[in-house]
Amino acid sequence: MKRLARKFLAIPLCFPVIAFAQQAGVPAGPIAQSPPGSVSADQVPGLSQRSVPVPNGTEGRIKLDVVVTDKQGKTVSGLELKDFTLLDNNQPVKILSFHEFGGTDRKTDPPVEVILLVDTVNVDFKYVSFVRQEIERYLTRNGGQLAHPVSLFVYKNTGLDLGGRPSTDGNALAAVMSNLDNHLRVEGPSAGLNGAIEHYYASLKMIASIAQSEGGKPGRKLLIWAGPGWPMLNSPTLEVSPDAQRQNFATIVALSTLLRQARLSVYDVSSTDSGVGASAYRYFLKGVKSAAKSEPDDLALKVLAIQSGGRVLGPDDNIAAQIDSAVEDAGGFYTITFDPPRADHANEYHELKAVIGKPGLSARTNTGYYNQP
Repeated sequence: MKRLARKFLAIPLCFPVIAFAQQAGVPAGPIAQSPPGSVSADQVPGLSQRSVPVPNGTEGRIKLDVVVTDKQGKTVSGLELKDFTLLDNNQPVKILSFHEFGGTDRKTDPPVEVILLVDTVNVDFKYVSFVRQEIERYLTRNGGQLAHPVSLFVYKNTGLDLGGRPSTDGNALAAVMSNLDNHLRVEGPSAGLNGAIEHYYASLKMIASIAQSEGGKPGRKLLIWAGPGWPMLNSPTLEVSPDAQRQNFATIVALSTLLRQARLSVYDVSSTDSGVGASAYRYFLKGVKSAAKSEPDDLALKVLAIQSGGRVLGPDDNIAAQIDSAVEDAGGFYTITFDPPRADHANEYHELKAVIGKPGLSARTNTGYYNQP
C-alpha cells in the first residue's frame, strides 16, 4: 500500500476554517454535535491556525516531554542533560532547560493527568460493553488506588460526556463508568463512504476540542483513546482536490501544534482493528511538508498517537493491560526546551528526534513541529 495520487474530490472532504479561540473549556455534558446525515463543508468545523495560542513570554520556544525506555520497554529515570541530544532536521540544537519528572525521588507537579476516552461512535455496542468492563477492571485493581489522576470521557453521537473531575479513586470512577454505560445509546458506525467521512470529521472535531480545552491546563496529559479510531479514507475511489488538500494541510498544522502546546500525548488502545487497518497508518507517519502531499489519513488516530509522542497498543483482548502500559509513561519522563531555528516560510516542517547517549535506551517525543517565521 502507498499514498495515492489524487486530483479531485467527488465527495466533500475539506475543512472550513473556523477558530476555537472562544471555546474556554470543556463543560460538563455534551460539547459537540456530530453532523447528521451526509457531510457537507458547512456542517463540519475544522481548525484555524489562528486558534493556536502562543504562551506569553515564550514566543518561539518549544517544550517537549521525552519518555526514555530500555530494551524491555520500561521507563528509565536518573538521566542527566549530558545524556540527551536533540536533533532538529538531523542537526543538533541547544537544549535550554532540562527537568526530570517522576522517577525514584522526583515528584511530578502538577501530576500527569490521564484521560480515558471511550469511543462509542466508531464501534458497535458489543465492543463498547467489552471496553467498559476492561476499563472498570483497570480502575478497580489495587483496591482502586490510582497513581495518577484519571478523567473519564465518553464520546457519543451527541457529543462528549464527562465523568466528573479527575480523581485517583478508581472505585468511584468505576461507579461513574458503570452509570454512564447505563445511559449509552450506541448507534454504531454508519454504513458506506458517507458514513465513514461523517465519523472522520466528527472524531477530528472531538479530539481538537479536547486538545483546545486541555491546552489551558498546566502539566502533561495522556489521552488514552479506547477504540481503533475513526475510519481511514485512503481509497482509490476518494479523490482530493487541491483546495481540499490546502485546507487539510492547514488542519494538520493546527492540530499538530495544538497537541504539542497542550502537552497532550495520544495513546490508542483496542482489541480490534476491523475496518480501520492494522498497519495502513504506518504509511502516513512521516510529517507532511506541503499541502500537495497531504492526505486525509495523515490525520488518522494512530498517526496522531505516534506523532504526539504517544503509542499504538494492541490489538488484543487485554485492554486493561494496554492502559496500564500507557500509564507507565506518566511515571517518569523528562522535559526539555529549545529555540527552533529561523523559518524561511510559514508552516515549515521540522523533524525531531531525541537521542540518548547510553546503549540500549531509546527516547520517544513529538516527531516534528511546524515552524513559523
